[in-house]
Amino acid sequence: MKPDLQTTCPKGRGAVTNAVSRYDRLSRHAEADGWDIEEDVPTLRTEVSIEQPRSIITYNRSPDLPFDRSINPYRGCEHGCVYCFARPSHAYLGLSPGLDFETRLVARPNAPKLLRTELGRKAYKVAPLAIGTNTDPYQPIEKTHQIMRACLEVLEACGHPVAIVTKGALIERDVDILSRMARRGLVRVGISVTTLDAALSRRMEPRAPGPARRLTIIERLSKAGIPVRIMASPMVPALTDPELETILEAGKAAGARTASWIMLRLPQEVSPLWREWLELHYPDRAGRVMARLREMHGGRDYDARWGRRMRGEGPYAEIIAHRFKVAIKRLGLKETAPAMRTDLFQPPRAPTDQLSLF
Repeated sequence: MKPDLQTTCPKGRGAVTNAVSRYDRLSRHAEADGWDIEEDVPTLRTEVSIEQPRSIITYNRSPDLPFDRSINPYRGCEHGCVYCFARPSHAYLGLSPGLDFETRLVARPNAPKLLRTELGRKAYKVAPLAIGTNTDPYQPIEKTHQIMRACLEVLEACGHPVAIVTKGALIERDVDILSRMARRGLVRVGISVTTLDAALSRRMEPRAPGPARRLTIIERLSKAGIPVRIMASPMVPALTDPELETILEAGKAAGARTASWIMLRLPQEVSPLWREWLELHYPDRAGRVMARLREMHGGRDYDARWGRRMRGEGPYAEIIAHRFKVAIKRLGLKETAPAMRTDLFQPPRAPTDQLSLF
């Protein structure tokens, strides 16, 4: 007899289980012990380990992405968004993309030093750098480690453009740096708002700021002169997609200048994790949600092919895309922001460099 997920699911976490990754030969399954005795579910504490990577800038050639390079100050993310497409990356560490992804985190304190070194190489060609594309740089552990702030200090000193994606309210701490960079055309920020329903957000993104708090972030950054994008992402069929227009309206009212959307993505281990969560919290809509997703991905939970993975295809995907176009036109939001400047870039000086006379 399998245990009831409603009673064994850890509180305050997104994933329901800690299923093994695709690389593990053995699997683990929770089973009831046969005793009809209620027991408290143990609290899962967040653990942080330290990694000293040899490089920090990751390059990609995906035509689906508007950038070709990124950095990640952390591995794993305590926000615990159950739908996070980055969960499978934890498998490379020998950890579960489930609960391990949101409880066993990795910090990279030498990231700012590596960034400075890599930007200073003679072969380096400047282009916008993305941060927050895999895990959130402003998740709670940033308050202690301050790796993201140190990276921003390197980028500001070099005049290097950066695009940031986050849900974290801690970004407000760095308004001083971001506003200075914004005046020079060196930064833009995307704030992800998945739903305006606080209860749904708490179940789906248990340790991320609530929807109202994220709108406040947009407002505060916008008032500081920092260009902000409202990201209605991911859109979940039959669960959050009815909110598309209201999310965009709320973002515009808070000061967002541009907008974007992405359909829910379920790569690798994310699919079973998502289906477990859906059956637990929304069993009445689980079948409908998955049917819509499969319609957009040729009968599968996910299609990883370029040009299809971000938004799917078919009538349903086309309807969402059309609704988005109509809404941003009505609201005066743009899909693309002005290009950030690259002409201000100055490679960081090595300690032995001769000082300039001017």
